[in-house]
Amino acid sequence: MGGLVQWPPVKLPSCKVEVSHFMNSCYRTLIALVGFLIVLTAAARADIGQIKNVSGEVFLLRQNVQLPAKPGDLVQQSDVLITGANGAVGVTFIDSSRLSAGPNSRVELKQFRFDPTTHDGEFVTHVQRGTLAVVSGQIAKRSPDAMKVKTPTTILGVRGTTFAVKVEE
Repeated sequence: MGGLVQWPPVKLPSCKVEVSHFMNSCYRTLIALVGFLIVLTAAARADIGQIKNVSGEVFLLRQNVQLPAKPGDLVQQSDVLITGANGAVGVTFIDSSRLSAGPNSRVELKQFRFDPTTHDGEFVTHVQRGTLAVVSGQIAKRSPDAMKVKTPTTILGVRGTTFAVKVEE
């Protein structure tokens, strides 16, 4: 005989309860982790402002997808506003800051964080080309160093309430 035979047959205890409990625990942990990641992603992609006016050719670039911009569109951190040769766009943010970009502009909304209760936050834009006019809101009023406009050659700290920037190509 080629195999082992055990006599009398031994009945092993059932592991169904332990395995089932373990699997339920794993599923609950997995669901909680996925939920946390969804909330984290939603917080990172929260709406930070709204396009108020558009004239000419204006685009909103989000996650490598470029779409025509229109009044009422919501903007998010990391979005890029792009205007054509005849384009201009105005955006109002949740801290009451306002930005206007003129023709042939490319402006990235690099970082934005705002607590409406304390008015604490941070706002960083990157003007890669074109013109940008800024009226600062609650973030700059609360902490003048918290709002910055970057260009390819400089970083501007927003200390006043209104200013303009022009970046040549």
